Amino acid sequence: MTGKRVLHNFIDGAAAEPADGRYADLIDPSTGEVFASAPISGQQDVDRAMAAAAKAFETWRDTTPGERQRALLKFADAVEARADELVAAESENTGKPLGLTASEELPPAIDQIRFFAGAARLLEGRSAGEYLTGFTSYVRREPVGVCAQVTPWNYPLMMAVWKLAPALAAGNAVVLKPSDTTPVSTVLLAEIAAEFLPPGVLNVVVGDRDTGRALVSHPTPQLVSITGSVRAGMEVAAAAAKDLKRTHLELGGKAPVVIFDDADVEAAAAAIAEAGYFNAGQDCTAATRVLAAPGVYSDFVAALAEQARGTRTGPPSDADVLYGPLNNANQFARVSGFLDRLPESRGCGRTTS
Repeated sequence: MTGKRVLHNFIDGAAAEPADGRYADLIDPSTGEVFASAPISGQQDVDRAMAAAAKAFETWRDTTPGERQRALLKFADAVEARADELVAAESENTGKPLGLTASEELPPAIDQIRFFAGAARLLEGRSAGEYLTGFTSYVRREPVGVCAQVTPWNYPLMMAVWKLAPALAAGNAVVLKPSDTTPVSTVLLAEIAAEFLPPGVLNVVVGDRDTGRALVSHPTPQLVSITGSVRAGMEVAAAAAKDLKRTHLELGGKAPVVIFDDADVEAAAAAIAEAGYFNAGQDCTAATRVLAAPGVYSDFVAALAEQARGTRTGPPSDADVLYGPLNNANQFARVSGFLDRLPESRGCGRTTS
């Protein structure tokens, strides 16, 4: 790894090397070249991050919503000021086009930090009625505690923001594990946030599936949030059930599109092509199948095929591309397998298997 960038965990407000010194190569998907190395964190690293988060939570939970709002707004401003750096990091780590990352992903991420900063001041309690003479019952909203979070590789920066911003705004502390193939922007976010958040409030532990399992099964977190496969969700739910952790699961699925006989075929084909091909189809809401009515079937297939021919892919620096490469070798093999298993009669969905 000589001359390559070396990432670290971010624990208790500072960079931290993995306890056992294990690292893995990070690949730029657009070139296939190693551009950095990242930790493969073990139990000791998770323990350290959880201890830091638990300690920080004791004071962060007592801050006022206004104080948390000000910290998050400053964080959002700093992310905006370093937009070019974050876009470059995200693109190198994922192969995403620079232009689309700058226009379609970073602005919403910044806006979401600001949204949750404001939402922190809108939490309310409600009277639950009078059940006993001389007593008043009410609902009081309080932080949950330490939140263990696991993010996927399809939208590393945006998914990190979606998880950490609301948790921090509500007064929780966070230990977040990004995907082992795309940790760069998440570590950078933590470094930026450290200027405005107390040490230990936001921790990032980089690693593989075993690292994620250590996070989920750890006794400290009160809530576990994961975005990933159905298999991963089932494992997390089972692990969390052992000590009744709260869970938040966003899992993979299919997004069918229905085309009726009265549809504008050309417009539908254009919209579906963009919805299906954006981010190389690596999206839980990507248009993965189309159910077309008999009256428009042939015309729609022809129109969608034309859209496919006109859709451009290429390197991140090309301003005209819609999507870049698939994220990693395993995903490439999985998608290639779909093509390898196509029935010999390729009737655009008419064959059965």
